[in-house]
Amino acid sequence: MSATDLTAVGKEVPGRGGLPRDQRRVRRQNPWRWLPIAPATVLLLLFLAGPIAYCAYIAFTDMQLTGQAEASFVGFENFTKAFGDENFRNSVLLTLVFTLISSILGQNTLGLVLASLMARSTKAIRSITGAVVISAWVLPEIVAGFLLYTFFSKEGTLNEILAWLHLPSQNWLFTLPIIAVSFANVWRGTAFSMLVYSAALSEIPKEVTESAEVDGAGSWQRLWHITLPMIRRSIGTNLMLNTLQTLSVFGLIWAMTRGGPGGRSETLPIFMYDQAFNKSLIGYGTAVALLLLVVGALFSVVYLRLMREEV
Repeated sequence: MSATDLTAVGKEVPGRGGLPRDQRRVRRQNPWRWLPIAPATVLLLLFLAGPIAYCAYIAFTDMQLTGQAEASFVGFENFTKAFGDENFRNSVLLTLVFTLISSILGQNTLGLVLASLMARSTKAIRSITGAVVISAWVLPEIVAGFLLYTFFSKEGTLNEILAWLHLPSQNWLFTLPIIAVSFANVWRGTAFSMLVYSAALSEIPKEVTESAEVDGAGSWQRLWHITLPMIRRSIGTNLMLNTLQTLSVFGLIWAMTRGGPGGRSETLPIFMYDQAFNKSLIGYGTAVALLLLVVGALFSVVYLRLMREEV
């Protein structure tokens, strides 16, 4: 029987989704079909979209915490002030350095190395290594910050180890603060990358790597030509999530350096907090927060575009 015959007897050919066109048309016209997701939609609008919209409004005002009876609309004045502020430009640069060292190079690379080594090790070693690495990840950010402060401080663990090895020591939080907080973030956040890459590596068929090994491919050749291409989607996803998380790191840096000394570890979240709450410039601080949101969105667009081109 042809499609025309089926239509003649009131039975349309099933379309996409396995339903006849008439039934799909009725479903689209049914106003109650959104009812199951209505509570979640209301909560998202109330607690996510609502605060974001209110923050966007505040960013265009001169709102302050103290000394002001009523806020007034100032347009793009806060954004113009930010781009003309040398401290803001310094914070942008430090944020990019912090993200590059601790996320793109640090957590991503170390997580892949740990996942590769664990894939070749025994079950006991995998369990011990996983427990040690994940224990740093589950610590609250502020607790991890105080722990790493005691490690990098002038009388801390790192200098004690260097003294025992008869190597020169220094006050790392004063001489190289952005490097110290970057390594602290690597120590705390590598577990996520390790878990992502462990799952991705477990999906690679053993036959593929064994065939390459039989053909004479070395470890680096197998990594470059087989492993990395086969997990490139996981690499892109991990980079995007890690980058967004690193851009918003606040408690770790605040506990270790508070953005100092002299603003040499003042990333955008620290700068935003200082302007909004220490200097009471809520409007200006919120404008900086929106610019940080834009930076995160740009990173996401770049990663998503790269992942789409790889398909």
